Amino acid sequence: MAVALTRDSRALDAARIEDLRAHGFDDVAIHQIVQITALFNYYNRLVDGLGGEFEPEWGEDPLAPDRKR
Repeated sequence: MAVALTRDSRALDAARIEDLRAHGFDDVAIHQIVQITALFNYYNRLVDGLGGEFEPEWGEDPLAPDRKR
């Protein structure tokens, strides 16, 4: 869910919310998923906007635009 939300902020539609509920997530947990995803996306865009570099010791960036999916 976090990856889908990162790639398309409109990804969390009613069907996905119901799917999360079917997997045992309640409204509080779903809210936390969205909040944490949004926070990390904000941090990443802030660092990118300020010219920060990806830390090579962390491995390959799974969301790099040039990475084949």
